[in-house]
Amino acid sequence: MTRERPKAPEEIDPRRTVSRADPAALTLEQLRAGKIQPDDVTISRETLLAQAARAEAEGYPQLARNFRRAAELTAIPNAVLLETYEKLRPYRSTYYALLAMSQEIAARYDAPETGEYIRQAAEAYRAKGLLAKEADDEGVTKPME
Repeated sequence: MTRERPKAPEEIDPRRTVSRADPAALTLEQLRAGKIQPDDVTISRETLLAQAARAEAEGYPQLARNFRRAAELTAIPNAVLLETYEKLRPYRSTYYALLAMSQEIAARYDAPETGEYIRQAAEAYRAKGLLAKEADDEGVTKPME
């Protein structure tokens, strides 16, 4: 009986999903038969970070940042992501609520790129007037343009 040796990181197929399903087994027939689970098509944090490193090495810093942010999102529960997206819609959150959310996401889920993205959204929404009114702003009118 021969034992299989563990594979070195460079030998691991980067297309492998969280479940480590064989990519060749991910077919429409398997999907229709209900044999594919969410983890079979979920990309891993490690794969996204490897893609970020490759993009950075090839001279694509913005793409690398997007891959790093995507890697961070894999650690955030779906319910939190959905709530975050809802709060990022125009007129749904105040400036300070978005800043608080950015700090919480960055700290709780070790997601500095995502936190920075939310901070940038807060600044852009403030500049374009897309924020919800603060509770004490009810009697204040918007400035004329």
